Amino acid sequence: MTTHAGESGNGAPHITDIPGERGLPIIGHTFDIIRDPVAFGNRMRSKYGPVYRSHSFFRDSITLIGPEANEFILMDRGKNFSSEKGWWPYIGKLFPRGLMLLDFDEHKAHRHIMTAAFKSGPMKGYLERLNDDIPSRIKAWGDKKSFQFYPAIKQLSLDMATTVFLGLDPGPESQKVNKALTDMVAASMGVVRVPVPGTKMARGIKGRQFMIEFLGSLIPERRGGDATDIFSQLCRAEDENGNRFTDQEIIDHMIFLWMAAHDTITSSVTTLVYELGRHTEWQEKLRTEIKSLGLNDDRVPFDKLNDLTLTEYAFKEALRMNPPVPAMPRQTVRDVEFSGHILPKGSIVGISTVATHRDEETWPNPQSFDPMRFSPEGGAKERHRYAWIPFGGGAHMCLGLHFAYMQAKVIMAHLLPHYEIVLPEGYSTQFQIMPLIKPVDGLPVTLKAIS
Repeated sequence: MTTHAGESGNGAPHITDIPGERGLPIIGHTFDIIRDPVAFGNRMRSKYGPVYRSHSFFRDSITLIGPEANEFILMDRGKNFSSEKGWWPYIGKLFPRGLMLLDFDEHKAHRHIMTAAFKSGPMKGYLERLNDDIPSRIKAWGDKKSFQFYPAIKQLSLDMATTVFLGLDPGPESQKVNKALTDMVAASMGVVRVPVPGTKMARGIKGRQFMIEFLGSLIPERRGGDATDIFSQLCRAEDENGNRFTDQEIIDHMIFLWMAAHDTITSSVTTLVYELGRHTEWQEKLRTEIKSLGLNDDRVPFDKLNDLTLTEYAFKEALRMNPPVPAMPRQTVRDVEFSGHILPKGSIVGISTVATHRDEETWPNPQSFDPMRFSPEGGAKERHRYAWIPFGGGAHMCLGLHFAYMQAKVIMAHLLPHYEIVLPEGYSTQFQIMPLIKPVDGLPVTLKAIS
């Protein structure tokens, strides 16, 4: 039976009024969620409905499932939900003051300044950097022929983040940055939430300190220079009233952007390559589309990006099947009602990206790779606009989503005309969901040169 606010006996809304359970003593459902959040969510949804309560990482929380819930939380028309307080228990010690951990007017002001780094002028410069640097990375893959794709694309995306975001050539620092960011992301899902020596959290905090010192040492010269990378853009960015970021704000935003950009593209392009290896007809469709543009040395001009329609559909489908960020938490700043339930003030409330993206009622045959879902004839216009939310939505819509599209298209444009993606015969893999989606075995592939 579904219970509602006020039924706990004292008349005031309480989280226990929401249908659900707390699981094991102290740890609750933490290990169930880490092991298989999709199976756990399906069980809870089946038992309690699309609004349910659980307990993990030492916190009670409420999960809302479905496009309507996504719109309610992400649009947040009543300013009922704090993104900062929602994310803080998971990444607050590691990525404080990143754009996703700011709220309302402060978030709006910071985002307004940051948009300067993602306008068409700077984006054209980023595109040229990608066109310059990606071909040699892909040629190295082709020379190797057989390798694990996930660590390879992770290194490429890190190198591109170093180049595009910092304007630096990859070198010894790249390995240190890679370790720092990897440790920080891993710490976000560590069971121990304090930096006890030897724990993931301790390694994550150490990684953050490295990033603070590394970026802080570069700020003075970037403020007075004319470099066009994202870091330099943020150092000089200001709004119409002359407001600029402090050194610490630049560092906080860069650490967050760097993490989000390189981990997101790593996850999504890995899924795309896996599905193209399994569906060679789609591999050929994208190859044909790319070749039809008549690109010079495979370089994608800025004005041709939107012509890669099928490539964009395929990338969107990869993001649907395996959204890099599987869930998005918030905290209520006041009592708020949704679907007959009162979500009490101070409650952690989350939406499940992966559950929505794999919901059979919204996406027929959700386990099938079908890029044409995103075409007009595939129902893209009729589908609920919050049925697909890999980049979030509302005020916190990912600022770098167009950069993600651009990077994925450039990678495909330099890869597919020259190589066929071949998976081992009869191969399939499983994807780890938390904290970011990735194949458990690294995804072995072979690139077969096209003569």
